[in-house]
Amino acid sequence: MKFGKRLNQQIQETLPEWRDKFLCYKELKKLVRLISSSTPGNLLNGGSPVYGKPESEFVFLLNNQIDKFNTFFMEKEEDFIIRHKELQQRIHRVQNIWGPNGSHASESYYKEEIGMIRKDIVNFHGEMVLLINYSNINYTGLAKILKKYDKRTGSLLRLPFIQKVLEQPFFTTDLISKLIKELETTIDAMFPAGDASYHEDEQLLEESRKKIRENNYEIVIMGEGIFRNTVAALLTVQQIRTGSSTYSQFSLPPVNLSDSELILQSTQ
Repeated sequence: MKFGKRLNQQIQETLPEWRDKFLCYKELKKLVRLISSSTPGNLLNGGSPVYGKPESEFVFLLNNQIDKFNTFFMEKEEDFIIRHKELQQRIHRVQNIWGPNGSHASESYYKEEIGMIRKDIVNFHGEMVLLINYSNINYTGLAKILKKYDKRTGSLLRLPFIQKVLEQPFFTTDLISKLIKELETTIDAMFPAGDASYHEDEQLLEESRKKIRENNYEIVIMGEGIFRNTVAALLTVQQIRTGSSTYSQFSLPPVNLSDSELILQSTQ
């Protein structure tokens, strides 16, 4: 599947309020087509490139896109930090009040509250996986459109630009990955494997794992809500981070299958 089609598919499969936050790949591709391959950018005496109008618009739009990614990513990251802390406080509060050893122990209230917490954990975990995917697919899009630009112009813009991208907040996902792992630990502690509440999604999860093992990404994700979005995002991450004949220094590293299964398992 060509990247532009894959990006459009991912945009449709993400949360509606996120859809205008992705790379404007189509607009950038149009600008690249306007650039003549016979007129690469000239250089001033100081070595700075001199761009024509399409080239200038292309570089301006690229920088604008990075600013957009950073703003959105940092807002979500801050929100996730706050929500993660509030979720942990909520769990402790429910356990201390309604739990077996709580001040007002009640099995029915405890079960009801924990059920709602479970749903919120699944949704929260899914959003964080979607943000990791957001970072991955936008980085991949930048690398691909810069490759097209260099090929069209004869310039060498991709390497310095990607070096700049690697230092941007939207590319730095370590904190989100840490929050995901902490949430998975919470899931394992509160909802052990075999819990009856997992039964509803079990068949879909197993089918998704099977498709990933077979490298078969052309599947229809059934179901609704964040669970469906998360599985679709995971398949996209797996696809764009799988090594191939076009693997290069600009590619994201291949994702480990065990990590993929862990993400899927935790969304049960």
